[in-house]
Parts: sequence; structure tokens; C-alpha cells
Amino acid sequence: MPPTLILIRHAQALHNTDRALHAVPDPPLTDLGRAQAVELREHLKAHLPAGRMVQRIVVSPMRRAVQTCLIALDWLIEGGVPIVPDARWQELYPKPCDTGTPASALAKEFPMIDFTGLDPVYPDKTSPAGAAYAYDKQAVLARGQDALRELYGRDEDVVVVVSHSGFLRTCVAGKWFGNADYRGFEFEEREGDGEGNFRLVEIEETRGKGGMGKSKEGEVTLGEGLDGIP
Repeated sequence: MPPTLILIRHAQALHNTDRALHAVPDPPLTDLGRAQAVELREHLKAHLPAGRMVQRIVVSPMRRAVQTCLIALDWLIEGGVPIVPDARWQELYPKPCDTGTPASALAKEFPMIDFTGLDPVYPDKTSPAGAAYAYDKQAVLARGQDALRELYGRDEDVVVVVSHSGFLRTCVAGKWFGNADYRGFEFEEREGDGEGNFRLVEIEETRGKGGMGKSKEGEVTLGEGLDGIP
């Protein structure tokens, strides 16, 4: 049986405060973002669905996602739950704020995390080598499916993922995510030979405005808003 997924959007980062700051490469959390991550931590400790069965944490290698993970999920990490950085969960866009930091630098900044398994092409998403991460409709939708396929085949009870609003909304979940908010999902049952797209069904506890109540309501068709890109 595939795991339950708890999908978290990172807390407020520098570029979320001013569009002019989209030019800042891989921006960190703001002071407010750190406070949001602490608030999320306390909420999750009390209310995370199936929280006692979390056996894996997957995190986008982008700085704001890693920082959110280390603050909000420290209680799971201290309990021995492994952290797995995965380039598939990075944000969509090629802007500086949505382009990551090389693994060698991340390893120095976050020595408590093992980045050796990170795709060596990261953070490239513009050259032919980084084509799987390109800002291209077909590529980003395929990346979303690849990310879900990898988790579908795992045997953990619950996997927590820390990622980004654009990728979660348009390529994975079809739902809105506010900063430092989360939603829980089960995989839709796959019939017959199991071919076709992987789809998620949100659990009752987070439907509407998300687990923290900070997210916009409503459904989003996967791929919506991506028709204007190549």
C-alpha cells in the first residue's frame, strides 16, 4: 500500500516579501518565515495526521525548503526520521530566486543533511543536461509524475515532503498552499495494470484551507497556467 503524503509549502522567504527580490539567488527564510516554521512545528506535533508513523522526510534542496524542514520537523529528525533532498521537488521557474545552490555549498551550510544522493545536475535547469528540470510544460508535468512515482513505490506509512507552491499546485496536488501550510493526501487507487497518471486525493483533515488554515480554497487542474510556456 503506498504511503500517505503530507505536503508542506516552505515558510515565507525573502523573495515572498517583494517582487524585486526575485533577483536574489536561492533566498533564505525571513524572520517571519522562521516564526511561521516554529508555529507549524508546534501545530504538527499536536495535529499531524498519522504523525507517529512518519518514516521519511523528502525536501526540495532549495534553501528556504531546507530551513523550513529543519525548524518545523526537528522533532521527527531527532527521532531518527531520515531527510532525503530530492531535486524533483524544487520550484518550477528559472528565475534566480527559484534556482538552487550547488550541493557542495549546501553540504557546508547544512552539515546535518547528506546531499551526496542529490542529482549531480542540480541546480541546472537551463542547459541540455538539466532538461528534466526545465521550465517547460511537458518537463514539469513529467517531473511531478516522476516525483509521485518514486513515492508510490515506497513502503513507508507516511512521507512528509517540503516543497514549493508552484510545483505542488500545478504539477502534483492541484491545490493551493500558503506559506508554512500543509495538506495530506492518499494516492488514488490504480486500476488494472496500473498505467496512467498518478493522482492524489486530499484527506478530510486538511480539505478547504489546509491544515493550518492559511491556504486558498479551490481545485486547480494540473498543468493550469503552464500553457504559456514552451
